[in-house]
Amino acid sequence: MDTRARVTSKGQVTIPKSVRDALGLHEGDELLFRVQSTTAVLAKTPDFRELAGSVPVPAGKRNTPWNEVLRRTRTQRAGRRR
Repeated sequence: MDTRARVTSKGQVTIPKSVRDALGLHEGDELLFRVQSTTAVLAKTPDFRELAGSVPVPAGKRNTPWNEVLRRTRTQRAGRRR
């Protein structure tokens, strides 16, 4: 789909409704702009909270503080290098 929009004097662009609908954009959504040469790619950033629960975590590893996860991981990696 190709759709045009104009840049205002303040550098703002209104995202056309057809693009908002195609990407499922809503007020407050974050967007990513990636510039490749003379082309810009626009993408909706994922809401990682929607992924909660999608990866199974063994019961013994649930509610582990992040610093403990890092410590265990580093200890396991150090043991493999020997």
